[in-house]
Amino acid sequence: MKLGVLDQMAQPKGMTAEETAARTMEMAQYVEELGYERYWFAEHHATKGLASSSPEIMMAAVAAKTVKLKVGSGGILLPQYSAYKIATQLSQLQALFPGRIEAGVGRSPGGNETIRSLLADGKQDQLADYPDKLRDLITFLSKEGKVRAAPRTEDAPNLFSLGLGENSAKLAAELGIGYVYGHFIKPNRGKEAHQTYRAHFRPGYLDHPDTRSAIFVICGETDEQAEELAISQDVWLLNVEKGLDSRVPSIEEAKAKIWRVKEIEQIRENRKRMIIGGPGKVKNELLHLSERYQCNDWLILTNIYDFHEKQQSYRRIMELFS
Repeated sequence: MKLGVLDQMAQPKGMTAEETAARTMEMAQYVEELGYERYWFAEHHATKGLASSSPEIMMAAVAAKTVKLKVGSGGILLPQYSAYKIATQLSQLQALFPGRIEAGVGRSPGGNETIRSLLADGKQDQLADYPDKLRDLITFLSKEGKVRAAPRTEDAPNLFSLGLGENSAKLAAELGIGYVYGHFIKPNRGKEAHQTYRAHFRPGYLDHPDTRSAIFVICGETDEQAEELAISQDVWLLNVEKGLDSRVPSIEEAKAKIWRVKEIEQIRENRKRMIIGGPGKVKNELLHLSERYQCNDWLILTNIYDFHEKQQSYRRIMELFS
């Protein structure tokens, strides 16, 4: 089993963005010592509690403070930017940290229409241009491209497209790049997405298929402790979905919340996006999903309030498979 971290830099209440960034650096160094292979950063805008808005910058910062940890984006919002500019940033990172750069790009608008327009410098909605921009990005990163991004490194960074189903999987496969399935967003199309990717893969940018999946995991000492920790993530995710305060509440604040019936139902639905439990439960469920998806490479998200317990969750997960 290959394990990595996908970090949205979810900011706990009572902590500043600066403190969250410092804790993130500490976490990356910690998981490298545990044996995690990679550390990826999400891209979010116009939120109060998700502090990862520039994955390229966080990739550089973490790579500079670690030794062999691969750093990546999960993912850069390609429709909103120039494909050539993204290619130059990735090439620059590859020159600084050869063999450690993994670029994941996605189709998300990054926020509401105002934010999308600001990111795209006022240009019209470009989401439909994603396949063409992805082809351009591949060309700019490839040695065979007519126009190649500088600096012209010996090897190109690994490239992945993020997606939530068969259409995105087929696109990545036909372009010959890697594919990352977002189980933590949409858990009901994983098997079909992975099957589609493998069935349609054509050697291109990559010689062989490369698939990963991203999922929320909280691993406690016991199932009961994991449930105790998870309540802060449950409330956080509800607030994110409602467009409310996206900082992570404490367990005490989360426990004090008065639940509505619809909220309880939504938490149950959201739990399909997660694995929560003690070591035995986490191992069994992750192995089950790995078999179902035919994927043994996972990016783990853990958005709980307590930093120490977050570290311990990552430690327990690694110990299950090391």
